Amino acid sequence: MKKILEKKKIFIAGHNGMVGSSILRYFKNKGLKKIIIRSRKKLDLTNWNKVYKFLKKNKPDIVINCAGKVGGILANFMYPKEFLFENIYIQLNLIDACFKNNVRTFVNLGSSCIYPKNAKQPIKEDYLLTGKLEHTNEAYAIAKIVGLKSCEFYNRQFKTNYFTLMPTNLYGPNDNFETKTSHFIPALIKKFYLANKKNLRNVEVWGTGRPKREIMHVDDLASAVFFYN
Repeated sequence: MKKILEKKKIFIAGHNGMVGSSILRYFKNKGLKKIIIRSRKKLDLTNWNKVYKFLKKNKPDIVINCAGKVGGILANFMYPKEFLFENIYIQLNLIDACFKNNVRTFVNLGSSCIYPKNAKQPIKEDYLLTGKLEHTNEAYAIAKIVGLKSCEFYNRQFKTNYFTLMPTNLYGPNDNFETKTSHFIPALIKKFYLANKKNLRNVEVWGTGRPKREIMHVDDLASAVFFYN
């Protein structure tokens, strides 16, 4: 697998984020050298023309989409429009520009929040679109469903190799530890860290404590992305 990937040019969109930086680090450790990266300042993924011209010029064989607007419960609840529009634009621009530039393989990183709020456990892929979404991150979930379905539709109509990996709750290096916008794992880590530092006896945790969550270290996801390519 490594010998095959060594010959491929790989564009990692969103390489500065937690997932993107982990994949970039993992791929480099595997000896891959034909990796293309661009910061948000140099390439606006919400602009279709810029994405198209970038792919046309650099001609990657594989595009891995780790880019997007992400955040925790509070951020999703307060800014649904931004989470909906930005993530839809990024995904659709990359997918369509990949197709028009003959990029055969597109890997889209999704989110487990696309499944219904009250889905049976463990969650199966068949449960998608069978019930209501969690209202606090509904906009983000809808955007990710659009990306997932777009990959399916392009594959069906044009025989492309576009697919979406749906990781569970992630944590690890380069995570967002800002209290009001982080996901629940980094938020808990920061709360317990500060409590220990300040010798506090109590830590405030949101929620009832009844929901169950699966978590994954981001480097394990990076190894899965390497495997699937």
